[in-house]
Amino acid sequence: MEQAQNRIEFTKEMKKEYTVLIPNMAPIHFNLIKNVFIHYGLKMELLTNTGQAVVDAGLKYVHNDTCYPALLVIGQFIDALQSGKYDLNKVALMITQTGGGCRASNYIHLLRKALEKAGMAHIPVISLNLSGLEKNSGFSFTLPMVRRCIAALAYGDILMLADNQVKPYEINKGDSARLVEDWINKITAMFKSDKGYSAREIKKTLPQIMSTFAAIPKKIENKTKVGIVGEIYVKYSAVANNNLEKFLFEQGCEVMVPGIMGFILFKVDNRLEDIKLYGGNKIKYSVINTLMNYLTKIESAMIDAVKQSGFKAPSSYAEIKEMVKGVIGYGCKMGEGWLLTAEMIELIHHGYGNIVCAQPFGCLPNHIVGKGMIRKLREIYPKSNIVPIDYDPGATRVNQENRIKLMLAVARENMGGYSVPKTQKTEKVPSVVG
Repeated sequence: MEQAQNRIEFTKEMKKEYTVLIPNMAPIHFNLIKNVFIHYGLKMELLTNTGQAVVDAGLKYVHNDTCYPALLVIGQFIDALQSGKYDLNKVALMITQTGGGCRASNYIHLLRKALEKAGMAHIPVISLNLSGLEKNSGFSFTLPMVRRCIAALAYGDILMLADNQVKPYEINKGDSARLVEDWINKITAMFKSDKGYSAREIKKTLPQIMSTFAAIPKKIENKTKVGIVGEIYVKYSAVANNNLEKFLFEQGCEVMVPGIMGFILFKVDNRLEDIKLYGGNKIKYSVINTLMNYLTKIESAMIDAVKQSGFKAPSSYAEIKEMVKGVIGYGCKMGEGWLLTAEMIELIHHGYGNIVCAQPFGCLPNHIVGKGMIRKLREIYPKSNIVPIDYDPGATRVNQENRIKLMLAVARENMGGYSVPKTQKTEKVPSVVG
């Protein structure tokens, strides 16, 4: 297949001079992962270009029936390449490739087709995958790199959680955001020093992170608690969801967004279930099971650190999986699968019964496990207040925000049913950068 596509390989020689661009889905997580790749010798840049130009580039070079995340990711790449900022003979692109049943598996092929259409077919596209789908002599996803990336996801999740639970209540605006930036710099420095990414070091560092957020001065306020679920890109990307988190924050809400680690556990768990159901290599099963156990250990350390600091901790993957039993089958696993439904249940259990289900228009798997499950969840949890919001080039931001405002109006009527978060002691915020 690779020969038929005339794929341009990213070579060892290119690694020395080429700048590798990556799309921006979750800023905290992706900044940390970007820094991991830089540590291993790649010149890497996380794209920050946004706005209508990105959408227009996507519409021009991708068929408009293609899912919105693909359109935006490819549009962000093309817009950046056409900006004049980069030497088109010394630039490469990197994109994940899952190999699953979602259309996301085709992003890399759609991107190459778009590059060809734009007259830039010579630009290499690097596949970031754990399945051996494509290989490049200038880049390999090694075990040490994987360990650092897993640590980056854990740190990203906990920083995102802490920021979301502190920011609405901080007395000095910007304290939480500055602390996030401080920790990104400190974690990056730890990685460079060959520290901070083992299970033992992660377990030691996570409580330190949470204690600094606990020390931020806060005020007691009764905020509307809102959870966000949905297709993974639209769920996290401000480009895709029209700055949904910022909008909710401006509406006086406290936001909870389930972490990426749960999605990774879900994907690994699916591989194990496939081998159990359909057979497979025993050695492969053993390797995947080892990875599952390692991820579970990291997840446990994250939950313990959050609980110890007095913040609202997420449920474990095992607990979430149990919550959804009898509501939707575990065989429903395309896209975000049963996990999306489970995350809504988890949010309801933790007092975030007001939920925005963000999904790309036409994303069939997520319409089934998201919008399609709302009626069932309302039967089980009558006070749940869930609004599905479609995101695509034709959807107006005003209409999206008006629908969310209606959900928030109902939420405020039901405020008595939700608890006020614990307020931490007020102390001066310590700097974590030496």
